[in-house]
Amino acid sequence: MNAIHFLDVREGGPVAHATARIDAAAALRKACLGMVAPMGRVCLPPIDRIAANWLKRSASAYRAELEHIVAILGFPGAMTLNMSYLFACTTQAYEDERGLPRLRRTLDWPFHGLGKAVEIAWQSGVAGEFYNATWPGAVGVLSAMAPGRFCAVINQAPMKRRTQGSLGFAYDAALNLRDAFASEGWLPDHLLRYAFENCANFEEAVDCIASAPLARPTLFTLAGVRRGEMALIERTELDARVLRGPVIVVNDWQEPQAGWQARMSYENNVSRKAAMRAVPIDAPRFSWVREPVLNRLTRLAVEMCSVGAGDLAARGYECPYVKGQPAPATQDFCLRASTPTALAA
Repeated sequence: MNAIHFLDVREGGPVAHATARIDAAAALRKACLGMVAPMGRVCLPPIDRIAANWLKRSASAYRAELEHIVAILGFPGAMTLNMSYLFACTTQAYEDERGLPRLRRTLDWPFHGLGKAVEIAWQSGVAGEFYNATWPGAVGVLSAMAPGRFCAVINQAPMKRRTQGSLGFAYDAALNLRDAFASEGWLPDHLLRYAFENCANFEEAVDCIASAPLARPTLFTLAGVRRGEMALIERTELDARVLRGPVIVVNDWQEPQAGWQARMSYENNVSRKAAMRAVPIDAPRFSWVREPVLNRLTRLAVEMCSVGAGDLAARGYECPYVKGQPAPATQDFCLRASTPTALAA
């Protein structure tokens, strides 16, 4: 299994990451978009232009940076991959046996290749440094840990529904996409990166994420460094519900609401939450990554805590399957006391 690549890009950020890992970014693009490779030169540029126009309308502070990365990589699909959205995830904010707040998360995405290609980027901003579980060419943050400040992840929120039944699903999905493209709000992963770069502590990050206009509904889960510093921020484009304390997050509101449809089925969401509730707080690393939390779309598992120097463990998942489930595609990456190491899984 491959070791998860670690890069110090405190100087240069994602642009430096993309520049150093052009070949890895090209391989990732081929793996993710392989199904359209024969027609990629024809069909991807128009989609890239749609994504670029969305970026121009958004409140993102990283437009110029992403445009620079697209120019560096020089292949169709780089903008599209950056602006796509994760499919499903499972997250738990809890306190360990010492009372320290921690996060566990899996990221589920239909793109092949993400599990093998995950990397850890050591980034920085005016508020301090942070470790980002990411990919070469990516600008935003989906899962990251800032020592002494907070750690945070993103889950996809439920889907807004205006119609009933499966026949109206495509109609509602198209309207939601239209509304997102017309929005001037932040792209969710760009907003989370902004919080890591600019927020000095857990409470500042909660306030930042809860108040900024957003392009699409999103679930943000944060854990700080003191007992009780855990929060789920359920965001729509303009509104926020901040729920404090331990929480398990799937792809629905904590209290289901009329007019919204959970990502994945109701039964799937319920079973994933039940599985995480049964995990002991002192469970061995990644022992909780099993069915139904682990599934055919699982690409990444992360455990992290920001107390002191912080710790972060990451593992990529990919085909081939073992007993119908994705197998680990990488060695475990473990960072403690600012010392990154790759440990055998």
